[in-house]
Amino acid sequence: MDNNTYQSPLCSRYASKEMQYIFSPDMKFSTWRKLWVALAESEHELGLPITTEQIEEMRAHVNDIDYDVAADREKLVRHDVMAHVYEFGTKCPSAKGIIHLGATSCYVGDNTDIIIMTEGLKLIKKKLVALIDELSKFADKYKSLPTLAFTHFQPAQPTTVGKRASLWLYDLVLDYEELDYRISKMSLLGCKGTTGTQASFLELFDGDNEKVRSLDKKIAEKMGYEKFQPVSGQTYSRKVDSFVLNTLSGIAQSAMKFSNDLRLLQHLKEVEEPFEKNQIGSSAMAYKRNPMRSERISSLARYVFVDALNPAITAGTQWFERTLDDSANKRISVPEAFLAVDAILNLYINVVDGIVVYPKVIEQRLLKELPFMATENIMMQAVKRGGDRQELHESIRIHSMAAAKVVKEEGLENDLVDRIAADKLFGMTKAEILDILKPENFIGCSDKQVEDFIENDVKPILESNDIGELKVEINV
Repeated sequence: MDNNTYQSPLCSRYASKEMQYIFSPDMKFSTWRKLWVALAESEHELGLPITTEQIEEMRAHVNDIDYDVAADREKLVRHDVMAHVYEFGTKCPSAKGIIHLGATSCYVGDNTDIIIMTEGLKLIKKKLVALIDELSKFADKYKSLPTLAFTHFQPAQPTTVGKRASLWLYDLVLDYEELDYRISKMSLLGCKGTTGTQASFLELFDGDNEKVRSLDKKIAEKMGYEKFQPVSGQTYSRKVDSFVLNTLSGIAQSAMKFSNDLRLLQHLKEVEEPFEKNQIGSSAMAYKRNPMRSERISSLARYVFVDALNPAITAGTQWFERTLDDSANKRISVPEAFLAVDAILNLYINVVDGIVVYPKVIEQRLLKELPFMATENIMMQAVKRGGDRQELHESIRIHSMAAAKVVKEEGLENDLVDRIAADKLFGMTKAEILDILKPENFIGCSDKQVEDFIENDVKPILESNDIGELKVEINV
């Protein structure tokens, strides 16, 4: 690594080698060459004077790229596509004259961008499915473990650890559906020419419109696509980039929600992200176990939110059939969104895989708050025994306020149960009250909801995808 040159942390610290390869020069320029082969082959099949020998010569040099020659040529002609046409021609002397025949720069540039984004989305999908699998196991494992729920980060009616995890999981299921749809809608630009009219190809094929139509179809099929865009200017609609990055932003939103919840839970000492044996939480405070991975998820997610604005602005400011103010922006914004979300998913998978739950701490906090939440149940039991609801309500209100004062102002334990047990108006022993206060009595349908959700919504996703071997790379 060159230590006197800026290196993007997205590559040096965060994103996987797989995702970095997808946006690498090798992937980009070898795809350009595959597109030139597909163009020549399609033109040959449609009757243009291109030989099979020329096509085979091009195919043999798809991955044989001399970057120095291309760079030197670009300095001279100030055009990256023509520099690579020239360099490819040095490797394919017999085919030199037919490389890029009839096409404009966007033929290789835009079609390659679509192909690269599609491959990036497929890798994101693979990791998202792996995350859904991992998180569903966690949700199922803890579906019946009662925990204090929060609204406004204030104690609320209990839920379970697994039910809370199912909320994170449902966000990911929604992301999966959006991602799957976005992949299904990816289509090549095709071969549209300088303003999208295909005039150069109509001339090449002597005015035969059917052959021009066939050219798009053939190229799409050779590149593994069923669809191509029916109309365009010189470029594909930049709304495609906006749609794609909005999909990535959605995944980042879900990940940030999870990471923020986990950071709060780690503060409460109920749940923690994994902590390595030799990991240092703070340079000054040796005892600290900071949720650094969750914090990194939030940090990267915030970057993706803002980055997704770039293609939206680009799409809205394109002039007529093309302007070039999209180029520099999309070279940065699109890859970086993919690299960041790749890193986010790696972190999310890693955290869920090693997440630590502390049931005793969870139970302790719940039991401290449960008496307040159980007052309605206690009151109903007293009414069944002949008590007056209005009198009981007033009495329990007074006891609750007194118990709350003891907790908040004196820092003592919640003594509401003892107060009610001592109140003859209720006619209940402490043991009877504590029996009502069993946490499992207050979780509603939480466990069943988790089971049904996993069976009906998560399982079909897992069964329709082969997770296979997945290497998760993170720097901790």
